[in-house]
Amino acid sequence: MGTIGERIRSVRKRRGLTQQGLADLAGVSASLIRKLEQDARRDVRLETLRKIAVALKVPTTSFMAQHDSESADERTRDLWAPVRRALYGLDSPPSEAPTREGLGSALEASMPLWKQDRYSQVATMLPRMLRDADTLVTADLSARHVRGRLLHLVGWLMTQTRQFDEAEFALSRAMDDMNDPLDAAATISTHCWLLLRQGQLNEARQMATHWADDVEPRISRATPHQLSAWGWLLLRSSAAAIRDNRPGEADDTIRLARTAAVAMGGDLTPDEDFLRTFGPITVAMKRVENAMVEDRPDKVIQLSQTIPVTDLRPTSNNRNRHLLDVAEALRRMHRHGEAFEILQGVRHDAPEWMTNQRYARDILKGIIGKRRTLTGEMRNLADFVRLEY
Repeated sequence: MGTIGERIRSVRKRRGLTQQGLADLAGVSASLIRKLEQDARRDVRLETLRKIAVALKVPTTSFMAQHDSESADERTRDLWAPVRRALYGLDSPPSEAPTREGLGSALEASMPLWKQDRYSQVATMLPRMLRDADTLVTADLSARHVRGRLLHLVGWLMTQTRQFDEAEFALSRAMDDMNDPLDAAATISTHCWLLLRQGQLNEARQMATHWADDVEPRISRATPHQLSAWGWLLLRSSAAAIRDNRPGEADDTIRLARTAAVAMGGDLTPDEDFLRTFGPITVAMKRVENAMVEDRPDKVIQLSQTIPVTDLRPTSNNRNRHLLDVAEALRRMHRHGEAFEILQGVRHDAPEWMTNQRYARDILKGIIGKRRTLTGEMRNLADFVRLEY
């Protein structure tokens, strides 16, 4: 298939475009196209590849085979080193025999930390919990459900912090422990998100579609668990499709997700599992995300005005990502002051989450990039998100 650069150059020539012509259509610089075609740039973002794919009228995955996703930085990997050791079973078993009730209680007690993205505190608790879970399952197979839920959360958090190999390992182990199809579907939804963050669009779309077909409920009789599982898989499929330059498919799947959300009757959290929170507001935020991927800042602002974010708890997997989309839309419309205020708000609500967001760094870079002087607040936020400026 050749390198990304060779494939872009080949399609560009077939379309009869110069490098400048392609750059104009894609809304990027001619120097970027030149560097990509010369294989001098390997850190190109998925969103940029999508713009080029749209301009050339091909799926984004045409250019994805060698796309490298950004992984965790050294500071993050140091923080999570003890968790990785426990996840891979490299620690000694606990000296005191754990109990299923004790592990379940510890997991429930830790849930506020997960919901509030207090990563450093979660990181101190997880090694013991993982060791206890493995020890328990060795003696009592009925404890696999508790371990599966723990591993699902670990896989989600490793995805959040861009530790992708560990996320894959944790989610695969979680699936081995799942004996309920809806629990498995929720884990698959997180796995699809992992694939999306790695740029594996085809794999994410196919996995989400396959599982959505398997768990599709009869709407008139569906439980909140069933609607949430089905709806989230449809949202993952839509997210993959829009990034792969398949807008019709993305629209179809998100309409189905809205059907599930309306039947839900509101945004609900089955079994108090925040990863399964689903309803009309969740779908509305994902519609905004799709509009941002399509580079429609006007549509993002229009849609966002109907979403009551002030009524939502600050959760990283929904609200905060939505706010970053709104901030980016405002930035692209040259409303930099409003965009900056949103970034400041996200920092206040979820500081540990924000430091793991390349998206936030890119938005801030766009805000301050051409300014001759920076305010103290701008320098402070740039340092906080580890932006080189």
